[in-house]
Amino acid sequence: MPAMTRTAGVSFQSFDGLNARVAGQPQYDPLKDYAFTLGLGWMKEMNRVVSDMGFTVGSSMTRKRDEQSSTIRHIGFNANIGYDVLKSEKITLYPLVGLGAQHYQAVFYRDNSSVDFDDVLGSPTVRNSIEPVKFNNRFFVYRAGIGVAFKSPKYPSNSIGLQAGYTGSFKKHAWKSSAGQSLENAPEDRISQFYVTLVLASSPWMMKK
Repeated sequence: MPAMTRTAGVSFQSFDGLNARVAGQPQYDPLKDYAFTLGLGWMKEMNRVVSDMGFTVGSSMTRKRDEQSSTIRHIGFNANIGYDVLKSEKITLYPLVGLGAQHYQAVFYRDNSSVDFDDVLGSPTVRNSIEPVKFNNRFFVYRAGIGVAFKSPKYPSNSIGLQAGYTGSFKKHAWKSSAGQSLENAPEDRISQFYVTLVLASSPWMMKK
Protein backbone atom coordinates (compact mmCIF):
# COMPACT_ATOMS: atom_id res chain seq x y z
CA MET A 1 0.00 0.00 0.00
CA PRO A 2 1.26 3.51 -0.74
CA ALA A 3 1.96 5.99 2.03
CA MET A 4 0.04 9.24 2.22
CA THR A 5 2.20 12.36 1.84
CA ARG A 6 1.84 15.92 3.04
CA THR A 7 4.26 18.48 1.67
CA ALA A 8 5.27 22.06 2.39
CA GLY A 9 7.87 24.06 0.56
CA VAL A 10 8.81 27.02 -1.58
CA SER A 11 9.27 27.49 -5.32
CA PHE A 12 11.08 30.19 -7.27
CA GLN A 13 9.67 31.40 -10.58
CA SER A 14 9.98 34.71 -12.43
CA PHE A 15 7.30 35.65 -14.97
CA ASP A 16 9.41 38.10 -16.93
CA GLY A 17 6.96 38.61 -19.79
CA LEU A 18 4.06 39.61 -17.57
CA ASN A 19 6.22 41.68 -15.22
CA ALA A 20 7.76 43.60 -18.14
CA ARG A 21 4.28 44.66 -19.24
CA VAL A 22 3.21 45.54 -15.70
CA ALA A 23 6.32 47.71 -15.29
CA GLY A 24 4.73 50.21 -17.68
CA GLN A 25 1.71 50.59 -15.40
CA PRO A 26 2.87 52.28 -12.16
CA GLN A 27 -0.49 51.74 -10.45
CA TYR A 28 0.37 48.02 -10.22
CA ASP A 29 3.17 46.15 -8.45
CA PRO A 30 5.10 43.43 -10.34
CA LEU A 31 4.80 39.84 -9.20
CA LYS A 32 7.24 38.37 -6.68
CA ASP A 33 9.48 35.52 -7.84
CA TYR A 34 8.61 33.05 -5.08
CA ALA A 35 5.60 31.12 -3.82
CA PHE A 36 4.96 28.99 -0.72
CA THR A 37 3.44 25.59 -1.45
CA LEU A 38 1.35 22.92 0.27
CA GLY A 39 0.54 19.50 -1.14
CA LEU A 40 -1.24 16.20 -0.60
CA GLY A 41 -0.56 12.90 -2.34
CA TRP A 42 0.92 9.45 -1.99
CA MET A 43 4.28 7.69 -2.32
CA LYS A 44 5.26 4.06 -2.83
CA GLU A 45 8.57 2.17 -2.94
CA MET A 46 8.82 -1.32 -4.40
CA ASN A 47 12.01 -3.09 -5.46
CA ARG A 48 13.83 0.22 -4.95
CA VAL A 49 11.57 1.97 -7.48
CA VAL A 50 10.01 5.07 -5.91
CA SER A 51 6.80 6.52 -7.34
CA ASP A 52 4.71 9.42 -6.12
CA MET A 53 1.98 11.75 -7.25
CA GLY A 54 0.07 14.60 -5.68
CA PHE A 55 -1.77 17.88 -5.86
CA THR A 56 -0.09 21.15 -4.91
CA VAL A 57 -1.34 24.66 -4.22
CA GLY A 58 0.89 27.71 -3.94
CA SER A 59 0.75 31.43 -3.27
CA SER A 60 3.24 34.27 -2.94
CA MET A 61 1.07 35.54 -0.07
CA THR A 62 1.96 39.14 -0.96
CA ARG A 63 -1.51 40.65 -1.14
CA LYS A 64 -2.02 43.71 1.06
CA ARG A 65 -5.73 44.35 1.47
CA ASP A 66 -5.60 48.15 1.72
CA GLU A 67 -2.60 48.90 -0.51
CA GLN A 68 -1.27 48.56 -4.02
CA SER A 69 0.00 44.99 -4.30
CA SER A 70 0.08 41.83 -6.38
CA THR A 71 0.04 38.10 -5.79
CA ILE A 72 0.61 34.93 -7.81
CA ARG A 73 -1.14 31.68 -6.93
CA HIS A 74 -1.34 28.29 -8.56
CA ILE A 75 -2.72 24.77 -8.35
CA GLY A 76 -1.01 21.77 -9.91
CA PHE A 77 -0.79 18.01 -10.29
CA ASN A 78 2.37 15.95 -10.80
CA ALA A 79 3.42 12.32 -11.06
CA ASN A 80 7.04 11.22 -10.61
CA ILE A 81 9.19 8.13 -10.65
CA GLY A 82 12.64 7.55 -9.19
CA TYR A 83 15.10 4.89 -8.10
CA ASP A 84 16.64 4.35 -4.67
CA VAL A 85 20.43 4.36 -5.10
CA LEU A 86 21.09 3.26 -1.51
CA LYS A 87 20.68 -0.23 -0.08
CA SER A 88 19.59 1.05 3.30
CA GLU A 89 16.58 0.21 5.42
CA LYS A 90 16.70 3.62 7.09
CA ILE A 91 17.46 6.07 4.27
CA THR A 92 16.13 6.34 0.72
CA LEU A 93 18.02 8.51 -1.77
CA TYR A 94 16.37 8.76 -5.15
CA PRO A 95 16.79 10.82 -8.33
CA LEU A 96 13.37 11.45 -9.87
CA VAL A 97 11.71 12.62 -13.07
CA GLY A 98 8.07 13.36 -13.74
CA LEU A 99 5.31 15.18 -15.60
CA GLY A 100 2.56 17.50 -14.45
CA ALA A 101 0.24 20.40 -15.13
CA GLN A 102 -0.02 23.80 -13.42
CA HIS A 103 -2.67 26.52 -13.52
CA TYR A 104 -1.61 30.04 -12.49
CA GLN A 105 -3.53 33.18 -11.61
CA ALA A 106 -1.84 36.58 -11.31
CA VAL A 107 -3.81 39.21 -9.38
CA PHE A 108 -3.02 42.93 -9.32
CA TYR A 109 -4.57 45.26 -6.72
CA ARG A 110 -4.68 49.05 -7.01
CA ASP A 111 -4.52 51.55 -4.15
CA ASN A 112 -8.17 52.56 -3.77
CA SER A 113 -7.82 54.56 -0.55
CA SER A 114 -8.59 57.83 -2.36
CA VAL A 115 -11.83 56.55 -3.91
CA ASP A 116 -14.89 58.00 -2.21
CA PHE A 117 -17.20 55.49 -0.54
CA ASP A 118 -20.37 57.13 -1.88
CA ASP A 119 -19.00 57.03 -5.43
CA VAL A 120 -18.50 53.29 -5.12
CA LEU A 121 -21.97 52.89 -3.67
CA GLY A 122 -23.70 54.93 -6.34
CA SER A 123 -21.75 54.27 -9.53
CA PRO A 124 -21.33 50.85 -11.23
CA THR A 125 -18.49 52.34 -13.29
CA VAL A 126 -16.51 53.35 -10.20
CA ARG A 127 -17.34 50.04 -8.55
CA ASN A 128 -15.93 48.10 -11.51
CA SER A 129 -12.85 50.32 -11.68
CA ILE A 130 -11.64 49.32 -8.20
CA GLU A 131 -11.81 45.58 -8.87
CA PRO A 132 -8.43 43.79 -9.04
CA VAL A 133 -7.09 42.78 -12.46
CA LYS A 134 -6.62 39.03 -12.94
CA PHE A 135 -4.81 36.98 -15.61
CA ASN A 136 -4.66 33.20 -15.99
CA ASN A 137 -2.20 30.79 -17.58
CA ARG A 138 -1.78 27.02 -17.87
CA PHE A 139 1.29 24.88 -18.49
CA PHE A 140 2.19 21.23 -19.04
CA VAL A 141 5.47 20.69 -17.22
CA TYR A 142 8.33 18.25 -16.75
CA ARG A 143 10.21 17.77 -13.48
CA ALA A 144 13.66 16.52 -12.52
CA GLY A 145 15.19 16.42 -9.09
CA ILE A 146 16.41 14.39 -6.16
CA GLY A 147 14.81 13.27 -2.93
CA VAL A 148 15.87 11.82 0.38
CA ALA A 149 13.68 10.12 2.99
CA PHE A 150 14.52 9.00 6.52
CA LYS A 151 12.34 6.02 7.45
CA SER A 152 10.78 5.11 10.77
CA PRO A 153 12.30 1.87 12.17
CA LYS A 154 8.87 0.71 13.39
CA TYR A 155 6.82 1.70 10.32
CA PRO A 156 9.04 1.69 7.18
CA SER A 157 6.31 3.43 5.15
CA ASN A 158 6.51 6.40 7.53
CA SER A 159 9.26 8.87 6.73
CA ILE A 160 10.35 12.47 6.71
CA GLY A 161 12.36 13.83 3.83
CA LEU A 162 13.14 16.50 1.29
CA GLN A 163 12.76 16.89 -2.45
CA ALA A 164 14.53 19.52 -4.53
CA GLY A 165 14.65 20.05 -8.25
CA TYR A 166 13.64 21.91 -11.38
CA THR A 167 10.28 22.24 -13.15
CA GLY A 168 10.05 23.48 -16.74
CA SER A 169 7.30 23.91 -19.33
CA PHE A 170 7.48 22.52 -22.84
CA LYS A 171 6.72 25.91 -24.41
CA LYS A 172 5.65 29.47 -23.70
CA HIS A 173 1.98 30.38 -23.24
CA ALA A 174 0.21 33.73 -23.48
CA TRP A 175 -1.62 35.10 -20.46
CA LYS A 176 -5.42 35.14 -20.74
CA SER A 177 -8.23 37.04 -19.06
CA SER A 178 -9.75 35.87 -15.78
CA ALA A 179 -12.50 34.21 -17.84
CA GLY A 180 -9.93 32.29 -19.88
CA GLN A 181 -10.29 34.40 -23.03
CA SER A 182 -7.38 35.01 -25.39
CA LEU A 183 -6.13 38.59 -25.56
CA GLU A 184 -4.38 40.32 -28.45
CA ASN A 185 -0.72 41.20 -27.85
CA ALA A 186 -0.73 39.34 -24.52
CA PRO A 187 2.69 38.69 -22.93
CA GLU A 188 4.01 35.14 -22.94
CA ASP A 189 5.86 33.22 -20.25
CA ARG A 190 7.21 29.75 -19.61
CA ILE A 191 7.79 27.78 -16.42
CA SER A 192 11.43 27.75 -15.30
CA GLN A 193 11.15 26.95 -11.63
CA PHE A 194 13.33 25.65 -8.81
CA TYR A 195 11.67 24.10 -5.75
CA VAL A 196 12.46 22.69 -2.32
CA THR A 197 9.83 20.66 -0.47
CA LEU A 198 9.54 18.96 2.90
CA VAL A 199 7.79 15.58 2.54
CA LEU A 200 6.02 13.80 5.42
CA ALA A 201 4.85 10.28 4.56
CA SER A 202 2.73 7.99 6.73
CA SER A 203 0.90 4.70 6.36
CA PRO A 204 -2.90 4.73 6.24
CA TRP A 205 -4.26 4.35 9.75
CA MET A 206 -5.80 0.91 9.05
CA MET A 207 -2.31 -0.52 8.36
CA LYS A 208 -0.96 0.41 11.80
CA LYS A 209 -1.24 -2.44 14.29
